[in-house]
Amino acid sequence: MVNRADLCLEFANTRYWRGQDTPTETLNAAEDLSAWTAANVAKEARPLARREFERAIEARETIYRVFDAAARGKAPAAADVETMNGLLAASPARTTLRRERTGFSWDVDMRGSTALGQLAPVLWSAGDLLTGAKLDKVKRCANPECGWLFLDDSRAGKRRWCSMSSCGNRAKARRHYHRSREQ
Repeated sequence: MVNRADLCLEFANTRYWRGQDTPTETLNAAEDLSAWTAANVAKEARPLARREFERAIEARETIYRVFDAAARGKAPAAADVETMNGLLAASPARTTLRRERTGFSWDVDMRGSTALGQLAPVLWSAGDLLTGAKLDKVKRCANPECGWLFLDDSRAGKRRWCSMSSCGNRAKARRHYHRSREQ
């Protein structure tokens, strides 16, 4: 099982181009969520029932709103904090460690058929990031159409784009286009 501070942001970013009329959704069905979970959280994850899948999407949107507010230097809505607390309280507790090749991880039964069981590491990541020293490093891509959230671990702490190969290059190309049109 993965233990990373930015796991919750990766989950929030499964919906992107949030600033456009029609954002891009990568989790369109329970099978999509199972594939994401298997790739990012645990090796095995069963597809969820429709209601549990919807609960997972609701959790993702709450996580996004909380960290989007943090990235903008604002306090998250009280209702979102209350929802996060409810999600954390209902998810499995971290009680047992498991030895891994490169260290330790939390051992959770990921075969459960609940969204909160499968997304427990994502929720823990969100709680740890909110209460830890890296919260001020959460940024939102400067491209208003993108909306991607990321941890700015750059040396200067001035990263603006989700990636230079995507939004950064688009911004450079746009600036170049406007400069050449003015000349």
